[in-house]
Amino acid sequence: MAYPGIEEINSDLVAGSPTVDVVIHYPSNLDRGHHEKVSPDLLIEGFRKSKEVFGAADVQLKLVDMRSGWIDPSHFMIRSSQRDNDVPFGTFANMYIEAERHPAELSDEALDVFRAIVSPADNADRTVHLVVLQGVFMDYFEPVVESRVYQKQTIETSGLSFPGYMHGERIPRELRGVISITNLVRTDHSWKTVAHELGHKLLNVSHEHREIDPGHEIHSDQGLMLYGQGTEIARGREGRFHYERLHRSPFVYIQSESGNRTYNDDYASGGFYYDPIYDGVSVEF
Repeated sequence: MAYPGIEEINSDLVAGSPTVDVVIHYPSNLDRGHHEKVSPDLLIEGFRKSKEVFGAADVQLKLVDMRSGWIDPSHFMIRSSQRDNDVPFGTFANMYIEAERHPAELSDEALDVFRAIVSPADNADRTVHLVVLQGVFMDYFEPVVESRVYQKQTIETSGLSFPGYMHGERIPRELRGVISITNLVRTDHSWKTVAHELGHKLLNVSHEHREIDPGHEIHSDQGLMLYGQGTEIARGREGRFHYERLHRSPFVYIQSESGNRTYNDDYASGGFYYDPIYDGVSVEF
């Protein structure tokens, strides 16, 4: 299915400006009751507003296609990672270092559904894929008694970015651009789910902003990477180098007037937070 508004949505693109390609994948046979949570119109609204957010940080988003097709209904709901990741992160290094020591691995059902939906076409690994599903569940541990007793939390996500800082090379290269979207009506500003998940993928950071170190769930209206209405992509050390990291993303390219593309350097060590491509724009904490 070719969405009729793609040409108009992309009408503001400028040759020579940093750009990211995005493809939306919308299963044609989702259960009827799910459409109100993430309809095509809501997705397009989220994408349009995301263009404004990233445009303010000097990166333009290009909607390459909006594809639709039947998928096996058993794939409507998935667990994001393998069930055997049952050791909490340690407490002597920050979460990015711990994630590199214990990277997440896609679950078998996640691999099956993403491989069924995302075509291994040219530049699939340099394209962001927004995949609509009905439920995506992820697990993580939270300390409940003085960091000695941990409780495993399983949450249903509205969006999940499968970012480099969590997966590294554990995610197949052709799927590293995948983002799941399952709910865009939880709040009045749920369109931000699209921009927020794009932020995880393109900035390659967790929930953090300025003086706020990353955590699983941090609610604030300050910046794009926190849960709330904020959309700032801040610059410099005081901004945790979010702007600078965005502009080093391997998903970003510049296209000349003649159509030739030049992508940023690819990840040098799998795409973790402290990957060498981010030398000078990573925070030690």
